[in-house]
Amino acid sequence: MSDPVGWFREVASTHPRCFWLDGGGAREWSGRRSLVGWLEPDDVSLTYDASRREVRRHAGGRTEVVGDDVFAVLEREIAAGDAGDQWFGYLGYAARPDLPAASDPGGLPDAVWMRPSQVRLFDHGLVDRESRPAVGLPPVAEVPDSYAEAFARVQEELHAGNTYEVNLTYRLARQSDLDPVSAYLRLRELNPAPYAGFLQHDLPGHRAWLLSSSPERYALVTADRHLETKPIKGTTPRGATSGEDEALRERLRTEPKFRSENLMILDLLRNDLSMVCEPGSVEVPVLMGVESYETVHQLVSTVRGRLRDDVTTVRALHALFPAGSMTGAPKLRTMSVIDDVESTPRGPYAGAFGWIAADGRADLGVVIRSLTTAGDGTWTLGTGGGITVRSDLAEEYAESRWKAERLLRVFDG
Repeated sequence: MSDPVGWFREVASTHPRCFWLDGGGAREWSGRRSLVGWLEPDDVSLTYDASRREVRRHAGGRTEVVGDDVFAVLEREIAAGDAGDQWFGYLGYAARPDLPAASDPGGLPDAVWMRPSQVRLFDHGLVDRESRPAVGLPPVAEVPDSYAEAFARVQEELHAGNTYEVNLTYRLARQSDLDPVSAYLRLRELNPAPYAGFLQHDLPGHRAWLLSSSPERYALVTADRHLETKPIKGTTPRGATSGEDEALRERLRTEPKFRSENLMILDLLRNDLSMVCEPGSVEVPVLMGVESYETVHQLVSTVRGRLRDDVTTVRALHALFPAGSMTGAPKLRTMSVIDDVESTPRGPYAGAFGWIAADGRADLGVVIRSLTTAGDGTWTLGTGGGITVRSDLAEEYAESRWKAERLLRVFDG
């Protein structure tokens, strides 16, 4: 099969729990396959509420509390299942209870994982979209006081030496009666990406829709137990002409501010991988390469290592979580700063979305350039960027709006 759109519409309209991991806008490095899957009533899904510290198991029309740590419950479910099982879902930013991350009581679940009994595979041809630069991005509005105040507080922490880099983010909300399926089909046309996808978990009291167009790899675990992550740090907009576009690309590649941002997160992730990988196996096969997308250029590195024999895939994902590119460095102290200065919980944003197989393989993207809703007409997206002592308030706010703009066009009709 090569066109999943019609199939996807039918699945989403008839199955409350379903997903689409969408390879239609993929890069060569991420593959060109789509998986569309759904759960029958007796199939199992898990949801996590970080504010209540409750993991719930849903199957056969019943729900029960089965633990207080979604990583532990997911690992237990995988171990107890069949060798061919695959789990699909997301981990929200507050999914690790041992780290300082605000949760949102009454908001979307802080994690959703589903074990489908029905999955269909689609193969896409390669679509080259990199040559279409963005044109006509609107002028950035005046920096709001809330962002300026948070930026100033981050600078105080940076100058005090409490952190080297802080990923400062905020949430935008839109009211729309656009249904999630139509919204996703618009999103995948506007902003194709390697980690595009759709998740629907429509059970009473545990409703969540995640629409992803993320360019960033959180973690890949291969059959030979290699762990790879591709942190993005450093962003510029696309140019309106080929000359302007190339100049912006070169600025991203060479400017010390962007390179220092990337290097700090690269070092953090080398440390994260070293905690679960064999000594001497952690390497950086790509250092600060430039990848170009519909509206932005991104500075991307690749970090890779081989998992130790005593480390499971879920444990490896736990060790990396949340993505260092979405926190800053050092991770723990910087997450405390984020918890202090950001005015709203991140929810699924800044978490991870993808699949984990019982045989140990996994592939997840970072939840950025994504839309979420609980199906009540309110849509939320997160945006932001890395702040260092060299950051400029107006430039950083402008960057956050570039990242959000293409997603907001979903609601323009």
